[in-house]
Amino acid sequence: MREYITPDRIANDIRMLRTQHTGSFLIAEGDTDARVWKNLMDSTKCRVVIAHNKNNAIAVLNILEQANVAGVVAVVDADFDILEETVPLSPNLLLTDTHDLETMLLKSPALEKVVTEHGSAEKIESFAQDIRQTLLQSAKIIGYLRWASLKFNYCLKFEGLKFKKFVDDRTLILDESKLIKIVKDNSEKAGLDEQEIRANMDSLKTDTQDMWHVCCGHDMISILSIALCKALGSFNSQKADPKVLESYLRVAYESAHFRETKLYIAIQTWEQTNKPFEVLSNL
Repeated sequence: MREYITPDRIANDIRMLRTQHTGSFLIAEGDTDARVWKNLMDSTKCRVVIAHNKNNAIAVLNILEQANVAGVVAVVDADFDILEETVPLSPNLLLTDTHDLETMLLKSPALEKVVTEHGSAEKIESFAQDIRQTLLQSAKIIGYLRWASLKFNYCLKFEGLKFKKFVDDRTLILDESKLIKIVKDNSEKAGLDEQEIRANMDSLKTDTQDMWHVCCGHDMISILSIALCKALGSFNSQKADPKVLESYLRVAYESAHFRETKLYIAIQTWEQTNKPFEVLSNL
């Protein structure tokens, strides 16, 4: 049914809601993003509208801006926009600090809270590595593959990957060759040349890149899921399902964590520019 939810339809819904709600509207990419925002914003002052994907969110905002509808802000994942230097210019379109909202959760102390709560103290101590940096080092490989797929039009399919097939459950080291082969098979593109893919991945790398913009949050959470079943804990695979872990991270993410972000400052700036519209609760 989502294919029938067009930007025009969502924009019209917001226009209709304006007759009932005189405050601001925050356009979010998806349902899970909206859940985070509902914990951070004042629902009496701002309503969250789900756009169902990033392109829709941007298109809805553009329609409403052209119609001079005031008090609407959209927050979308940065994805590779920062690295590609293709940041949108609208003052009403704000980006996450890192690749996506999930990486913002993982960068915060919410990660430690989840690992401490659901991991094994003995295994965490014996792992003897910084879990956040370990996740970044592993996930950056698939991050570069995702970026190369977009940059060089490989159109690879990453949905439904079984991370256990290419991530070591004790060290969390990701096997790049296995990853590329599995993604090619998953995409039904076995004919793609692995060496060419590797060369294009390498061409994207620089010494100054922030891995928080390279790594995708869903990939990091999938690797964390493996870690909590073996390297860091004894969870069964159902309890450590990435979607379950994502919900744990959302719950563990506090308003105090959000206040430390650039996005928090950007929303404050938007509020100052768009008075009397407000988004944030008194965090």
